[in-house]
Amino acid sequence: MPEKIPRVELTPAAADLVRRLRAEHGPLMFHQSGGCCDGSAPMCYPDGEFRTGDSDVLLAELQVEGVTEPVTFWMSRSQYAVWSHTRLIVDVVEGRGSGFSLEAPQGVRFLTRSRLVES
Repeated sequence: MPEKIPRVELTPAAADLVRRLRAEHGPLMFHQSGGCCDGSAPMCYPDGEFRTGDSDVLLAELQVEGVTEPVTFWMSRSQYAVWSHTRLIVDVVEGRGSGFSLEAPQGVRFLTRSRLVES
């Protein structure tokens, strides 16, 4: 049986930032809404701070080394319809993103890269 390809993964730089943010803010979650501008970037929040509902899809519960609880990754259902054939790779780059995401004050931002997956 072939290994299941993860829907979402973190680059080493993103995992390192998640560990630092977890130490400062507690359990974390990501949400990617697909809105304009920074809304299409993954936003990192304290777990539960962003309310999810029927219009959202839980794509992954990421296990990050050094973090005790999984970091959930949510996406709006409409955005998922567009990205459903891809594997999302969360990276971190220099530059200021949204003021709502926890990494914004650090002068970096999370960014989603993607790779096509075969069904």
